[in-house]
Amino acid sequence: MDKFEKLTGIAAPLPLVNVDTDMIIPKQFLKTIKRSGLGVNLFDEMRYDDNGNEIPDFVLNKPQYRQAEILVAGDNFGCGSSREHAPWAIKDFGIRCVIAPSFAEIFYNNCFKNGILPIRLPQETVDLLMKDAEKGENARMTVDLEAQEVTTSDGEVVRFEIDPFRKHCLMEGLDDIALTLEQAPAIDTFESRMAQERPWV
Repeated sequence: MDKFEKLTGIAAPLPLVNVDTDMIIPKQFLKTIKRSGLGVNLFDEMRYDDNGNEIPDFVLNKPQYRQAEILVAGDNFGCGSSREHAPWAIKDFGIRCVIAPSFAEIFYNNCFKNGILPIRLPQETVDLLMKDAEKGENARMTVDLEAQEVTTSDGEVVRFEIDPFRKHCLMEGLDDIALTLEQAPAIDTFESRMAQERPWV
């Protein structure tokens, strides 16, 4: 998993509440078990019409937001089913940070497991960041995980809270497998001892 330390990039505004995981990545794209290739179908039903043509008014289809790395969203982002394909699609598109007043808990947890930083902030603070994001590609935000700060294009600094363990995992690029492998020496020692003490197992 890629490390997340400091990110400076374009922030796309998505002022919608209750964006569920089916809106993020519709069910017909859940057949794959690969984490790559889903970015093209992120928000598929909002990005494309019935003929597969881009809908120009959707934020990620606008030229100034095609390279967005930060998403500023509405309340209860990622609700609905627990599909891990949702953060896969977000990450594959190129978005590394999602800022919202609240997230569905399963989606929130899945973000950390896939190298995405979800930031919870009060609604009035999200409104401020949303307004900054609406300035387009020339208005770049900086997300500093170590300092736990978001800096707007105008230099305004907003602090955010994050669980220390999750912060450590993101900054070191540790997913569940990598965390387990960190304990490999202890696991090997345990297995060797058990093989001697319980050879019948």
